[in-house]
Amino acid sequence: MTPEQRFEPSQSQSLQQQQTIAPQMQQSLQLLQAPTLELRSMIQQELETNPTLEDETQEISLDEQPPPEDNDDGFDEEFAEISQLDDDWREYLAESRAATPRRDDADEKHQYLIDSLFEKKTLQEHLMDQLGLADPSPELRKVGQILIGSIDNNGFLQTPLDDLCFQLGIPLPDLEEALAIIQGFDPVGVGAIDLRDCLLIQLRRLGKENSLDYRIVDQHLDDLARKRFPAIARKLKVTPDNVNRSATFIATLDPKPGSRFAADTNSYVIADVTVERTRNGSYTISLDNEQIPRLRISSVYKEIMAQSSRDKNARAYIRDKIRSGKFLIHSIRQRQQTIEKIAREIVNRQKEFFDLGPAHLKPMNMSQIAEIVGVHETTVSRAVSGKYMTTPHGLFEMKYFFTSGYETESGESLSNTSVKQALAQIVENEDPKKPLSDEKLVKELKEQGIKIARRTIAKYRDALGILPSHLRKSY
Repeated sequence: MTPEQRFEPSQSQSLQQQQTIAPQMQQSLQLLQAPTLELRSMIQQELETNPTLEDETQEISLDEQPPPEDNDDGFDEEFAEISQLDDDWREYLAESRAATPRRDDADEKHQYLIDSLFEKKTLQEHLMDQLGLADPSPELRKVGQILIGSIDNNGFLQTPLDDLCFQLGIPLPDLEEALAIIQGFDPVGVGAIDLRDCLLIQLRRLGKENSLDYRIVDQHLDDLARKRFPAIARKLKVTPDNVNRSATFIATLDPKPGSRFAADTNSYVIADVTVERTRNGSYTISLDNEQIPRLRISSVYKEIMAQSSRDKNARAYIRDKIRSGKFLIHSIRQRQQTIEKIAREIVNRQKEFFDLGPAHLKPMNMSQIAEIVGVHETTVSRAVSGKYMTTPHGLFEMKYFFTSGYETESGESLSNTSVKQALAQIVENEDPKKPLSDEKLVKELKEQGIKIARRTIAKYRDALGILPSHLRKSY
């Protein structure tokens, strides 16, 4: 082969299958995932940008919206085509799933993957992900995991390294090396021992080790907190103006770097679904449609479209806005119907929970509900994300009802939530001077007919915030 032949340009073709979602269908999925308050905000934005939409003032529910007019410029066909694309996308995802049934541990990993698509990560999960990317040695990884478990929601290390060294028998140099790795993670300042250490980490990341800002934080943080600028200036032999400028910059640093991962405990929750028990023992399911604006297409713009006009651009603009508005109305109705179907199936499958309470929650996964409702499990995950249900036993997030579980020796299905409750009850009643090890907790649960592995006990114990036995011991 000659050099000319080697570098001669050529063309080739390849066939590749890709699945795309229409922009309007993306909007429909966003509406499905949005909680009620967020949905109201999204609808309000549409009302402000789409002049053909108006908020219906008469008491007409979404289910009672009048059918679209005959002269809709083929919108029904267009909506059907987009909806078909969504069905094709769901079918593609369904076919991509493994044909063989998943094991219990595979089910749990699969559900975690589905949940992670729509659920905000905790600080610990965020740090664990980065620890995996850092690729430390196996020994150092274990130490790092222990340290991450000791970091509070503000990003600070709760237990001093000396105490961890004594309690766990881990060499101090290993703890220090692992902590140095974690302190290089995002958010900047995480893994700090105290506020001073947190601010110094952030300043070092900014390359300000030799700055006045660094010296003030390192040597005079107490004076800075009390705004004793003249005293700091005298000790560091600088002008008070310089100290003031440094104080202004230091105030921009984050004193609680992990706080943005903490759950918003003050958020206002509106129940999307209400489940009430009737006198005959059945349950009624209702959605809170009152919180969602009732939309319609303005009759003014319908009349404009019906009239002949020379301005084709104006007609095209109005036609697009009317189509957009109709699609929004269809999507909201579809959202409510999907949530109602899912809620109804939850009640059907979890009747013992609604009759008797949380201890009787049964194992249930999203694929089971998706099969009955006729959607993909990712659609179920979107539909229940951030949604709440009022029940006879209180207010619960809809995702609460989806949990894997175990079968007791008597053949009864028991959810993970119920197992965790049983575990917490055992620990609560243990002798604080002789706390039960994980092995003994396994035996205690087995006596209740619950067969569970020791590593699962450790995982549930961590999830419940229960310390290992040697740290629970009271002297």
